[in-house]
Amino acid sequence: MKKTFLFTAISFLLVTSGKAQVGPDITSWLQNTTVTGYGGYISNVQLVQYSSTYVYVSTNCIPEYSIGPWPSNPNVPSPQNYVCEFPRYPVQNTGVATAVGLGTIGLWSNGVSIFNPEDGFHWNNTTHAWAMGPGTSWNRNALPFEGPGFDSCLGHPQQTGNYHNHVNPRCLYNDLDSTHHSPIIGYAFDGFPIYGAYGYSNPASSSSTIKRIKSSYVLTTDTTLRHSGSGPIPVATYPLGDCIDDYIYTAGAGDLDAHNGRFCVTPDYPAGTYAYFVTLNASLAPAYPFVLGPTYYGIVGSTNTHITPSGSDTTYISGTTGISQASNATIKFVIAPNPVDDHAYIYMDATNTNNVKGSLYNAEGKLVKTINELMQPSIAYALDMTDLPAGMYILSFEGGGKTVTEKIIKK
Repeated sequence: MKKTFLFTAISFLLVTSGKAQVGPDITSWLQNTTVTGYGGYISNVQLVQYSSTYVYVSTNCIPEYSIGPWPSNPNVPSPQNYVCEFPRYPVQNTGVATAVGLGTIGLWSNGVSIFNPEDGFHWNNTTHAWAMGPGTSWNRNALPFEGPGFDSCLGHPQQTGNYHNHVNPRCLYNDLDSTHHSPIIGYAFDGFPIYGAYGYSNPASSSSTIKRIKSSYVLTTDTTLRHSGSGPIPVATYPLGDCIDDYIYTAGAGDLDAHNGRFCVTPDYPAGTYAYFVTLNASLAPAYPFVLGPTYYGIVGSTNTHITPSGSDTTYISGTTGISQASNATIKFVIAPNPVDDHAYIYMDATNTNNVKGSLYNAEGKLVKTINELMQPSIAYALDMTDLPAGMYILSFEGGGKTVTEKIIKK
């Protein structure tokens, strides 16, 4: 409790000091604007911006390393064009803990989505009953139900093309290295870091030995729990472990709390931080709850994946201490294809200012479409021209005191 109080107090002083210091929450992201991954899409993180209170990460959610195939999965990865927000100085949620819901709950350091331990279905394939408590919800565990469809990196795409990992992203770091403290491999949306599978045996000492950090969730052997909570019966048909409720948090059974984290010193935070850990068993297979527990430790915003930065944030480029947005910067973009049959795609350059307004005018100068009034750097935007007649049009972009135009032809 004293450590948590100290950490919270330090965070408060840093925030109120107004200093946007560059820390691991900014420098740990794997930035890239040229290297492509699956489908020829730009991979990893395209842009990192920050203020005194938030970090904004722009990503396609496509990794640089090779992914696929996905047996029995008809979905394929596609760019998600996320701008995600992470608090710079996160604090513990002292109220009712927030459930880690379905969908993206954080980002790996390469900009790929992190999903919770579920596959999104109730045990009998009917309604999803998220966060109703142990013994009542009986939602399916993603590992036994979706694991056979994971690729060699233990990830897969969902219906909208969001490639993600429910479990250890083993292509992102060396999960066989048990002699060094694992690196930061991501951040949860409450702003706390996520480490790989190994940490200090003594959470208060960086000179202690390295060990595999163990989850404190234990697979129950009590089959009557399912009877009392309307769980799947018989066990012979639905083995223990098929549902997340089969795992019971047992304080002291491992190294981590009910959120799958702990307060500890790390190479990146020598004064200590709360941190989550990816958990593996003795055979180095994923161990429930895999990344985050059923709830976040910290405070989470209501919206996290389609954020509008303030426009006055600092851009961080690997190897620099950050560059402020230039008020006289030229708006740069790429349009493809041009001429266009039905849809054109507009890629906004990473050097642009935030919150650019995009408009489409016909040859007579009449406004026919507003593309977006809050276009962000490093993000691709689709322009639907299927309802427009053939001819010449003018694209106009306004932002940072600048206006630029470009001709586009509808065939």
